[in-house]
Amino acid sequence: MHNKAIKIRKAILSDTKGIANVHVESWKTTYANIVPDEYLNNLTYESREQIWINSIPNGGVYVAENNEGEIVGFSSGGKERSGKYDGFDGELYAIYILKEYQGQGIGKALIQPIIDELIGMGLNTMLVLVLKDNVSRLFYEALSGKKIDELEVQMAGKKLTEVVYGWENLKDVF
Repeated sequence: MHNKAIKIRKAILSDTKGIANVHVESWKTTYANIVPDEYLNNLTYESREQIWINSIPNGGVYVAENNEGEIVGFSSGGKERSGKYDGFDGELYAIYILKEYQGQGIGKALIQPIIDELIGMGLNTMLVLVLKDNVSRLFYEALSGKKIDELEVQMAGKKLTEVVYGWENLKDVF
């Protein structure tokens, strides 16, 4: 599995099954022992597929596919959704990569088109929310994301902490 065999492209509607697969499988590996099993066991491919059927036409969704054409990761982003963070106009909504493809530079490759799209929309800042117990948060720290907030969230009755990372200048991320 070499990174050069990975292709990053804008998602199309026929990608929804592949994105849903990555979404569910990566949640189960990433959030095991963090998010309650009850929540993870109730994730369905069908419900995730519906999310992406609704999201892809709005843009800001990209996929990573291997040389067999299988989707192994995805990212999505756009305008910041909460309105709570003055000065942060863009948001990386999601980035997930199958466990066996992590650590190969695919994450950076999936963030780049989101940054390009945000800059193209006239947005020069971005934030991302990540569970504090998720070791993937170190990825955002390695990309110079600055911790700007912590939030308490509930999942299946369990209180979890989300960390909000921000970038004040998207041109400086890479």
